[in-house]
This record gives sequence, C-alpha cells and structure tokens, in this order.
Amino acid sequence: MNSRSSIAAGSALAVVLVVALTAPPAASGQAAESEAEAWSPTLLADGQPDITGMWNNSDAIFTPLEMPEELAGRDDVTAAELAERARARAEGRIEAFEWRGHENSRGVGGYGIHWFDWFWDDPVASDAPALIVEPASGRVPERTARARELIALNLAQLHDTYANMESGDRCISRGVLGMMMPTEYNNGTLILQPPGYVVIHSEMIHNARIIPIEGSPHLDSAIRQWEGDPRGRWEGNTLVIESTNFRAVRNMRGATAGTRSRQTEGQRIVERITIDGPDLLRYSVRVDDPDTYSAPWTAAFPIKRDDGYVQFEYACHEGNYSVPNALGGARREEAEGR
Repeated sequence: MNSRSSIAAGSALAVVLVVALTAPPAASGQAAESEAEAWSPTLLADGQPDITGMWNNSDAIFTPLEMPEELAGRDDVTAAELAERARARAEGRIEAFEWRGHENSRGVGGYGIHWFDWFWDDPVASDAPALIVEPASGRVPERTARARELIALNLAQLHDTYANMESGDRCISRGVLGMMMPTEYNNGTLILQPPGYVVIHSEMIHNARIIPIEGSPHLDSAIRQWEGDPRGRWEGNTLVIESTNFRAVRNMRGATAGTRSRQTEGQRIVERITIDGPDLLRYSVRVDDPDTYSAPWTAAFPIKRDDGYVQFEYACHEGNYSVPNALGGARREEAEGR
C-alpha cells in the first residue's frame, strides 16, 4: 500500500483542479438545481461565483455506487431504510478492516481502519439509494465485448511488468474518477479560483486539476493527458467542466476503489458542480466512453464545505513498496510453479 506521512499539508500552495459534472436527469435533481439558482453567492473579481475553500465528499461513501438488487424498480425507499443501510454499510466496513484473528493471519492487516474513526458512530444516510443516476437502472452499463476482453487480458498479465499495474499503485494518477468519487479516506478537496481558472486539488495523490474558464479551445488532439484536458464555463450557479484529450491507459482505477478499468482516447467526461447554498455543492459526472461502455452513465452526490479539515500529505512514492513487492511476489510464484 502507498505510505503517507502523518504531517498535515493542507496549504494553499497546492494547486487544485475543478471537476464539472452533468446534472442528474431525475426530477429531484432538477428541483435541487432550481433551488440552487435562488442562492446568490458572492462573486469574485473576475465574475466567478465563489466556491473557494475546503470541501469533502466523505458522507457519500455510505451510498453504494450501483443500485442494490433488492431496491431495483422501487420508488418508495424511505429515509429510514436509507439510514439503516448506511449503518449496516459502516458496520460491514468496520468488520472487514478490523483484521480479526490477526494472530494467525499471514496477511498485511486492516489498512483502512486507521482512517475510518470519523464515521464509526454516525454514518450519514444519503437521499438516494445509489450514486448512479443514469441510466434509470442505477447500474453502470455493460462494458463492450472488446473492453471485457482487454480487461481480462490485463488481469492475466497484471504482474508481468510494472507497466501493467494500476496507475494509482504506481503513484501516477487515479484519473478523474479516482480523484472525485468518494473513497475510504483522503476525501479532502481544496478549491482555488485564481482569475480565469478553477483549480481543484485532490488529497488523493495530490493531483491538481487546473481548469481554464475563459473560453479557450481544447488542446490539439495529439496532446493526451492522464486526467484529460478540462475546459470550464459557468452556467448561472453551475460550473460545467468538459474534459477530452485523455491518454489511453491500460489499467486505471474505476469509479470505486474495488474496480479497475481502462481509459481510452475516445473518453469524454462532463462534470457539473452546482452551488446549493454556502456550504453545499451538488456534483455530478457523466462518463461517455463508447469503446468501454455500451452507453454513457452519470453519478451524482453532495460535497460539503469542511473548513476544519486539513489535507494530509500523500507521500505516495516515499516508501511505496506496492510495485516491487507485487512484482517480486509474482516472480516467487513463478519460481515455485504456482
């Protein structure tokens, strides 16, 4: 696993990137956006609505990415049900990460438990049963036949060479989804707004996305980047960010920590960040990658202001044993004929 220093490094020196997402198509999303337009945020000198500060999407980890099968087709899910599901989800994570019976274990232990103390007793229920809001099924569309073939090939060859390993394990990038989607820890997002730009600095790997909003065109199509080439615009109180020019990546973190995917040059991501009051943003992300998915899909969740949060240093390369240990273990298995 990637090591981290315990020294807080939430300084404004970190440049931050803003991610824009598409608004959820559901009527509830439209109502939320309508209410947000009634809010009048402070405007900065360049005319941007002010969303500068520290934000956190940690509450959204209690909502599964995809619609649970037992809730499929239901439109009568109550707040009490969602609260109970959030509590059960939190307890399940506690049990998974407590590393019970470790005295007889050969494993490395419960890495995540050190980061979960903040929600043990008070899991936050979402106002939706899943993060996926498009398609209506609440599930990520099926991958194309070619994508399934290539992902299977990558898993089979995962530890043949460092280049096949997930880009986050290599401390390069988790991609846009890995930066913006809720995860078990490091959910602090610092937003800065120098004139003509929105910068979102993700605590995870300390990626910084610098988003021009003055209307400049995208980079030449020959220039490809790990997190794409973002261009933003304000539509009232909603920041819309369109990202193209993605670098093709064989193995990149998917929408959740437990998923891996591929990133193609044909991918297009549209994000929307809607101001819903002084301390709440509504975030959505629409992924359109026809080489990977049979249809586009959209996820949405709230992001809350958290002025008391301090980003921790993500010292990924410092003492990162993931790559040499994984490759060394694979060579050992080969030598033993396993």
